[in-house]
Amino acid sequence: MAGANALNVEAPSQQPKIIADFDPPTKPKRNKYALACAILASMTSVLLGYDIGVMSGACIYIKEDLKIDDTQVEVVVGIISVYSLLGSALAGRTSDWIGRRYTIVVAGVIFFVGALLMGFATNYAFLMVGRFVAGIGVGYALMIAPVYTAELSPASIRGFLTSFPEVFINTGVLLGYVSNYAFSKLPTNLGWRLMLGVGAIPAVFLAIGVLAMPESPRWLVMQGRLGDARRVLERTSDSPEEAQLRLADIKEAAGIPEDQNDDVVQVQKQSHGEGVWKELLLHPTPVVRHILIAGVGIQFFQQASGVDAVVLYSPRIFEKAGITSTDGKLLATIAVGVSKTLFIFISTFLLDKVGRRPLLLSSVGGMIMSLAALALSLTIIDHHTEKVTWAVGLAIASVLAVVGFFSMGLGPIAWVYSSEIFPLKLRAQGTSMGVAANRLTSGVISMTFISLYEKISIGGAFFLFAAVATVSWLFFFFCLPETHGRTLEDMEVLFGKIVKWRPILMDKNRKNDTNKESDSGK
Repeated sequence: MAGANALNVEAPSQQPKIIADFDPPTKPKRNKYALACAILASMTSVLLGYDIGVMSGACIYIKEDLKIDDTQVEVVVGIISVYSLLGSALAGRTSDWIGRRYTIVVAGVIFFVGALLMGFATNYAFLMVGRFVAGIGVGYALMIAPVYTAELSPASIRGFLTSFPEVFINTGVLLGYVSNYAFSKLPTNLGWRLMLGVGAIPAVFLAIGVLAMPESPRWLVMQGRLGDARRVLERTSDSPEEAQLRLADIKEAAGIPEDQNDDVVQVQKQSHGEGVWKELLLHPTPVVRHILIAGVGIQFFQQASGVDAVVLYSPRIFEKAGITSTDGKLLATIAVGVSKTLFIFISTFLLDKVGRRPLLLSSVGGMIMSLAALALSLTIIDHHTEKVTWAVGLAIASVLAVVGFFSMGLGPIAWVYSSEIFPLKLRAQGTSMGVAANRLTSGVISMTFISLYEKISIGGAFFLFAAVATVSWLFFFFCLPETHGRTLEDMEVLFGKIVKWRPILMDKNRKNDTNKESDSGK
């Protein structure tokens, strides 16, 4: 009763029924326990980031040592994204079967094996086997980290915590660039193997550290373990009242009666994916269809904008811009990693203050201008036999701007958004579909970029990416509603209709309309 009275100071006659009715403190304290769990879970993303960063430089030495051509370089660089499709598909079912936490352990173990295989590769075929195993691990990591973090986080800081995977991807990219430079002085046949093999080290610490984390409360409720879920929510919520409200909402989403308070209850088992694909693909409701389009679309456009081409092939871009020495190119790529890592903190600290849409649209707008500037500068350099100093400077600045604008919005928000919008029983598989779209698009671009710029020029390739980024801006504007401040169980009311532009600052009137929206949404 005390908790109920505390929640009804302003309107004692109306008992709030959903967490959206509960006004959290204006400036809630950071939940240190949720923060620590989010950091540990998101560290899985270092695996992908390190691979992206390290391959940009390692492929220079792999080509020289294994005597492979540009087509084989494209394949070995980009194939891990295609292989990760299988990992992300398996991760959705695995996480519903053994839980989110142990799926993170599985991701670390698989990538550990893959990194060792790549490090000990004696030929191109052996290296491709290692890329396959590592790709499975990357797929697992990319799917599970944002899902676990979103399900564990209180609504007040969910954007902050769920942006961590992109923070660690960028950290991994930077570490990969540094590794390239550090091992570049070694003999060619040893240097690239150490660059790739060192990736096994963080996977070991990750798999061990995750064992200290709790299981996702939403997965626990789906297993009928209400007592365990209650204890986790009490430690990861901003207040005891919020923990109760979160538990009530999750129980409702899982089809458990509100008055069922036993620690362990029998639930209808839907945790192995039964019926999920039917609801997602065969007979989706208008709301689920909109959610699926939004979740898969944002992941597709994140990669279709060409950012992986900029990151993976930055040494070639700098070479086109006039930086010819290997040391110079590797040092320039470190600047790319620093830019990506620094700009990510803009979104990390603003996502829960200004919302998803303003950052996303600003980010993509900046990318469009930066990609166009990069395309223009490279085209000018290509058409002049002498060095055009200002064009070289513009090209280098544009590369840094592309990755910077990407990191401040589109990079992290794709993971935040796609992990928070799917309904509870569709979340694992829905998120895995988004990851699959992300990795497939990344793989196609990574494996065709060299061929593309040889056909239409490197400037033409980036003009094409700028055009795709423009289409993505329109898609985000019209199809992606603002999710800032909503709980995971309250997302469905936002979808099923064309998005209208509204002021980002939330007011209490939106909370009062929540039940009306819910009724109309259904």
